[in-house]
Amino acid sequence: MRRSMLAAVGGAVLLWAGPAVAADYDPRPYTVASPVSPFSWAGMYLGGNVGYQWGSVSNSVAQPSGFAGGVQVGYNWQVSQFVLGLETDLQLSGANDTFAAWKFSNPWFGTLRGRLGYSLNNILFYGTGGFAYGDLRAELGGFAQTQTLAGWTLGAGMEIGFTPNWSAKVEYLYTNLGSSNFTLTGTSNGLQSNMLRFGVNYRF
Repeated sequence: MRRSMLAAVGGAVLLWAGPAVAADYDPRPYTVASPVSPFSWAGMYLGGNVGYQWGSVSNSVAQPSGFAGGVQVGYNWQVSQFVLGLETDLQLSGANDTFAAWKFSNPWFGTLRGRLGYSLNNILFYGTGGFAYGDLRAELGGFAQTQTLAGWTLGAGMEIGFTPNWSAKVEYLYTNLGSSNFTLTGTSNGLQSNMLRFGVNYRF
């Protein structure tokens, strides 16, 4: 009789404890969280920039300077930490200077450049260079003459990605637009300029 009661009590305890023990046991295998994916610079991007331009006019003491801003579009290819890209931009510029009766200005310019960079995850350091073009305008009294010039540009920059699609950059460019003969000045004039600009890009 005592053995029967002990067996019944033991069975009841096992029936009550069984579900609780099963609930504490998780049959899923233990997994390690995967590492965060590296930042990707590859693909097409579109953005805008604003900065300050200063320079000089050949065969003149004029030194046009002023604020400038514009848009850029480009495409990057990435292999490991190396980034190769192609970018074009178009800028409107307020750079101008007047010396005596002469005024020179650079109303707009653009570039078509290659970019070669090295990424540290979401930070990209790069050099850039290529083709540059734009207008140089000369004014004397009520007369004006504008020549469209073509030359080259070279620079460097740093870009930081702060979301998978958005990034911000700081960039320096030296631009030499060459020179051309101006009837109004009676000589050959050209423009060499520096620009420090800040911008944002959106990658698609």
